[in-house]
Amino acid sequence: MSLWHGDPLVLASKSEVRRKLLEAAAIPVVIDPADIDERGIEAKQKDLGPDAVALLLAREKALATSKRRAGFVLGADQTLALGERRFSKPNGRAAAREQLRALSGQTHALHSAAAVADGGKIVFAAVSTARLTMRPLSDASLDSYLDAAGDRVTTSVGAYQLESLGVHLFEEIDGDHFTVLGLPLLKLLAFFREAGRLS
Repeated sequence: MSLWHGDPLVLASKSEVRRKLLEAAAIPVVIDPADIDERGIEAKQKDLGPDAVALLLAREKALATSKRRAGFVLGADQTLALGERRFSKPNGRAAAREQLRALSGQTHALHSAAAVADGGKIVFAAVSTARLTMRPLSDASLDSYLDAAGDRVTTSVGAYQLESLGVHLFEEIDGDHFTVLGLPLLKLLAFFREAGRLS
C-alpha cells in the first residue's frame, strides 16, 4: 500500500535535491520545470524581503507549470540573505569565491519556499527559514574547497551544497535539514495529508 494517493506530483523544478527529498518521502514525482524569468521577477519586487521573494518565485513557478499540467504542481525556490544583501547562484569560480568570502565567519539566512497550484490556482504556500553560521575561511581553505567542489559551486546559491562538501564550511546550523536543502518539507507534507493525498 502506498502512502501517496492519486496522480504523481508535478515538480516545476530541475532540482535533483528536491526530487530526491520528495521521492524519499514516498511521493511519486514527474519533472516539468517552469520557464520563468526569476531575476526579472525579482527586479520588479525590490521592496520584498528575501523570504517573500522565495515565496513569490515558488508561486510563479507553480502557476507557470500548472497552465500546462493537470493536478498538483509544486513550485519551490530558495533565497539566501546576509543581512539586507541577497545572493543568487554564482556565475563562475570568481563569483563563488566572492560569495564565500562575504559569508565567511557570518550567520546568513536561507529561506525555502514551496507553493502548490491546482487548476491554475495556488492552493498552498509556505516558507521556512534556517540560519547558518559559516566558519571563518582562510584563502587557503577557500581555494581547497573551490578546487574540491569544482563546477558544483555554481549550481546553488551561496556556492555550497550542505549535503556534500559544503558541510565543511559550517560551524553551526539553526533550522531543519529540509529547509537547508531547499524545501519546507514538513509543512508541505502536512498540506498533502490535509488534502487527502497522503495517508
